[in-house]
Amino acid sequence: MSKTTTDTLLSMIREGRRMTLRQQLLLVAQLSVPSILAQLSSIVMQYIDASMVGRLGANQSASIGLVSASLWLIGGICGAVSTGFTVQVAHHIGAKRDNDARSVFRQSLTLCLIFSAVLTLVSVSISPFLPGWLGGSSEIQADASRYFLIFTLALPLLQYDFLASGMLRSSGNMKIPSLINVLMCVLDVIFNFLLIFPSHHFTIAGMHFTLPGAGMGVTGAALGTVLAELVGCLLMMNYAIRRSPTLRLKGRRGSFKPTRDCIKRAFRISFPMGLQHVLLCSGYVAIVVIVAPLGSFALAANSFAITAESLCYMPGYGIGDAATTLVGQSIGARREDLTRRFANITVVLGMITMGVMGILMYVAAPLMMGFMSPINEIVELGTQVLRIEAWAEPLFAAAIVCYSIFVGAGDTLKPSAMNLLSMWGVRITLAWLLAPVMGLKGVWLAMCIELMFRGCIFIARLKWGNWTHLSAKTTTTQ
Repeated sequence: MSKTTTDTLLSMIREGRRMTLRQQLLLVAQLSVPSILAQLSSIVMQYIDASMVGRLGANQSASIGLVSASLWLIGGICGAVSTGFTVQVAHHIGAKRDNDARSVFRQSLTLCLIFSAVLTLVSVSISPFLPGWLGGSSEIQADASRYFLIFTLALPLLQYDFLASGMLRSSGNMKIPSLINVLMCVLDVIFNFLLIFPSHHFTIAGMHFTLPGAGMGVTGAALGTVLAELVGCLLMMNYAIRRSPTLRLKGRRGSFKPTRDCIKRAFRISFPMGLQHVLLCSGYVAIVVIVAPLGSFALAANSFAITAESLCYMPGYGIGDAATTLVGQSIGARREDLTRRFANITVVLGMITMGVMGILMYVAAPLMMGFMSPINEIVELGTQVLRIEAWAEPLFAAAIVCYSIFVGAGDTLKPSAMNLLSMWGVRITLAWLLAPVMGLKGVWLAMCIELMFRGCIFIARLKWGNWTHLSAKTTTTQ
């Protein structure tokens, strides 16, 4: 198989060869662009999904918004578990120990299956009670409970999707995960359209046609996304296991039994991230509890505005994916010079990109909200909060990319603590104080202030912290 430009540039890291600034910028761009496109396509599809549900009414929109933060919490835990293994793989590949990388991959398949099965049982058991715990009104609790139940039944699919895509990105392959994610998002929209709405009857040139539809409403939205996840998971795992030049397990013997060393390293990386996600997303749940008493319009506007804002910050996560790969392989190759340079390049690129997106969001806020809901009160309120949030985007980018850099270095404890301090010490406190006075606008003003604060403290740690030295133990042989 012939080497691509990306493969050649990544090999320069592993082989200790000098890289020019132009080569570094080119490598960052080649890894970032596919991931950004995948992230954006994912959010565009979520945006379209939200607009579909928005056509059903405020209560249906609010039912999904009520449990969204809880689903983020669970998804974040799954992502943290996967990262504990994918960071090890990036370090091994950077150190040119491909056999050790495949060993970690095998063990991760076993451990992630066990973990996701346990998490599924816990999540399913709380699904009947969660909407009531979150303060949802009786009109939306049944839909919210079904939506949450269907999603959590498919958690093993989500876990393996995160694992396979993370493994491929750690090896430097951004293209395949990006293409599969785009396909998965397209399928999500198609499945949702067919499952959410009833059959459509229309006439063209005197000919009558019927487009089938299940008319399942909120339940159809959940089922459509799960079906898309199933396809994406199967394709991603198939490529990683059977076709990836670096990770391929087919035809290569090895044990799937977890070892103590692998579990210990994964735990050291994943536990701070998982705990952070639990407490951080608990903060998002707390925000929902603060917003819920403001009424269905506020709850729906909050949910839609979060989806709309995602169009701005997903490029930051795409660049962050590239940063994690580059820093992870540079750390594995023991090249602190490149580690620092890649870190600085990706942070600046993220801030510029999301700054531009913030300007676009400020201008286009009415159109973005209007696309998702026909209800004037929701559109007006969502427009106001999006314009507040637009000011925070550059520093939000700094926080996103810096955190991804630290993850690539295997340094997750202190950054996780910083995220929690920012969320609970600044955002939740301010939202609790401002919501009774300013309503939903006060909640989003608190968010804007907190994200600016978070960006500043992450930049400070990137510049003055000793994070490049914290992952030496993760590069030992399995």
